[in-house]
Amino acid sequence: MFYLVKTPGWLRRFYGNCTWSMPAEKKKLYFSFDDGPHPVITPFVLDELKKYNAKASFFCIGKNVKAYPEVYRRIIEEGHSVGNHSFNHLNGWKHADDKYLEDIAAAKEYIDSNLFRPPYGRIRKSQLREIAKEKLALNTIMWTVLSGDFDQNITPAKCLENVLNNSKAGSIVVFHDSEKADSRMRYALRGALEYFAGKGFEFDRIVK
Repeated sequence: MFYLVKTPGWLRRFYGNCTWSMPAEKKKLYFSFDDGPHPVITPFVLDELKKYNAKASFFCIGKNVKAYPEVYRRIIEEGHSVGNHSFNHLNGWKHADDKYLEDIAAAKEYIDSNLFRPPYGRIRKSQLREIAKEKLALNTIMWTVLSGDFDQNITPAKCLENVLNNSKAGSIVVFHDSEKADSRMRYALRGALEYFAGKGFEFDRIVK
């Protein structure tokens, strides 16, 4: 499985109208979680974040919010931000623009947010332009660092290493509150929170 753990500058420039990192004036990291909410895994994440008074951002799949509204409410009640991750986790490269935009609009019925992250990070520029228009009015949030927790060919320790070696002030880091990523995410999240808290970092949510 090929993916870039740290987003290169050329990719940031190509999708220059997306947010790839946050301001680095303060010693803050921006942990984010894709593909939830999940009835067991998301509460684990919330419990771990609470231990460090950490805030984060959850990019939710609409059908999961519909299925587990109480978990979604807990995310918001505990002060985290939420974002739209489509209703059915569609790949923008594989779907016509109208189909893709309809799916995002369907998720917007359940997810009250002006943030959007494309599933797999795959989106056409034509789709990006439409997403930003008044009808959806969404800010597209990408990332600085991929933990790789979705990669079943790496160890939990390697997942943690990806985060520790590539994150710095202002970095947006991606984890997944999903069954596929669960064991690697749990290990990496605990380790990253402990390590960066020990270095004096705070953990904040993404707000646009």
